[in-house]
Amino acid sequence: MSKRVLFIASTGGHLKELMQLVKIFDKYDYSLITEKTKSNLYLKDKYKDRVHFLIYGTKDHILTYPFKLLANCFKSLWLFFKIHPDYVVTTGVHTAGPMCCIAKIFGAKIIYIETFANISTKTITGKLLYPLSDLFIVQWESMLKLYPDATYGGWIF
Repeated sequence: MSKRVLFIASTGGHLKELMQLVKIFDKYDYSLITEKTKSNLYLKDKYKDRVHFLIYGTKDHILTYPFKLLANCFKSLWLFFKIHPDYVVTTGVHTAGPMCCIAKIFGAKIIYIETFANISTKTITGKLLYPLSDLFIVQWESMLKLYPDATYGGWIF
């Protein structure tokens, strides 16, 4: 039986990075999760029932963000049990954090790919998920100084 792999990322650049892995999706029983925005609706047409959406939220909206994050935590829990992945692959950011925590609690393996955008500083999500990840991949060799147990994977693009 094929491994169940959940690919998850926030919308924008993180999703664009994650979608560089599309060539390997069909090797697995995969699902894709991102935030629901107008720019992402095409994913439903392309991936049908394999794509799921969380509520779009940004820390720039300080009054609504905590409520959206809480709602996404509950929705992530529901999606985890629906999909029941063996692996969670993510490029971050806040959308992926709750799912990775849930996955770790229930025994799924976490593969985190630190963003291409950071060459010499840790991301907040990277700091949080580094200790939880079963495989932590950096795209720049310089990042190995910050994450000594990481794997240098090269550029995802």
